[in-house]
Amino acid sequence: HGRRFYAFPLEVERLSGTTDTLPVLAPLELLEQTPAAGGDTLCVTGQIRSYNNRAPEGRRLVISVLAETMTLCSAAHDNRAELLGTICRAPVYRRTPLGREICDVMLAVNRPYRRADYLPCIAWGSLAHRCGGMEVGDQLRLTGRLQSRTYTKVSGDRSEERVAFEVSIMSLAAEVPTEKEEHTG
Repeated sequence: HGRRFYAFPLEVERLSGTTDTLPVLAPLELLEQTPAAGGDTLCVTGQIRSYNNRAPEGRRLVISVLAETMTLCSAAHDNRAELLGTICRAPVYRRTPLGREICDVMLAVNRPYRRADYLPCIAWGSLAHRCGGMEVGDQLRLTGRLQSRTYTKVSGDRSEERVAFEVSIMSLAAEVPTEKEEHTG
């Protein structure tokens, strides 16, 4: 649509001291309004977006934050995502070797023009147990944070270091009624 966008990494420190490096996509006009330099603290609000990159090496889900506002700030780091979406793949519930409950959930979050973003989410403990009991088609409202995680992808005799992005679920809202439940009665 004739707009220019720029991508840059944004580091956000967790309470644990671990740093997440999040990919931000910002329109040129927003960058021009917020003259920032490396090391500056930015407050960015926007949307988590995804698309399937169909590269010759294989398909890969690419996730980024589409910046809607950016300001220079001095606030403490706060990485917060609020999502409402539909579970689009059966949740995978399991236990770690140390016995911690964990559940992977793929959430489809609608956006305008009949599009959706597919966002991998991860829950731990009692939240994992709740998510593990959900089904494809269930709606989920959650609060979490977008986090980055480095892993090694092994293909045959070669290995490659990659970064995965997922929403770590911190809380679930009360059950969201599905469309079929709203119209019964």
